Amino acid sequence: MTVNAALQRVSPDVMDDLKARYAEPQRSYHVWRHIEALLRWAGEREAMLTDVDAVVLAILFHDAVYDPMRSDNEAVSARLLEAASLEGFSELSRSRAVRMVEATARHEIPVDIDPADRTDLAEFLDMDLSILGASDAVFDRYEEAVRQEYAFVPEDLFRAGRRGILEGFLARPALYFSEWGRARFESAARANLERSIATLA
Repeated sequence: MTVNAALQRVSPDVMDDLKARYAEPQRSYHVWRHIEALLRWAGEREAMLTDVDAVVLAILFHDAVYDPMRSDNEAVSARLLEAASLEGFSELSRSRAVRMVEATARHEIPVDIDPADRTDLAEFLDMDLSILGASDAVFDRYEEAVRQEYAFVPEDLFRAGRRGILEGFLARPALYFSEWGRARFESAARANLERSIATLA
């Protein structure tokens, strides 16, 4: 099973709806370009994935609902995935994808997850946080885009809140869950986080 084969089984209606959602005006970072970036990572890692279909669905739907003023975007995105017309996909793949989408709320792997599903979830979460380990210029554009999405938040409150989020990530023993993620992104991500935290302070 390949990423391209999975994408070809997503109906045009579903894909058009998703692309319209990712084009909503409140978005600056959480746009279709982000989905394309994750799909490229999935294509690179597909040989290591157990359920490619589940990872592709999780990528497509994980930010399908995104309102910076809400705190339940991940849960609502998961419900959208549950209800979507996906005749070409098994219910097992869909349920795995729903679990992956829900896990993006905290970017943690649930302790009760089936060991058989852990590897795919680890790879998916690492793809989603790959931006933290991007080059300085790409990471800085990401931080600017996040600020644009939260333009309604006063500067001092945004700085304090954003600093808290980044410090929380930096305090983790490891930012990434897979060997691939740690080897590919960990060092650069920590440097980017430290630099951004210093700027926000």
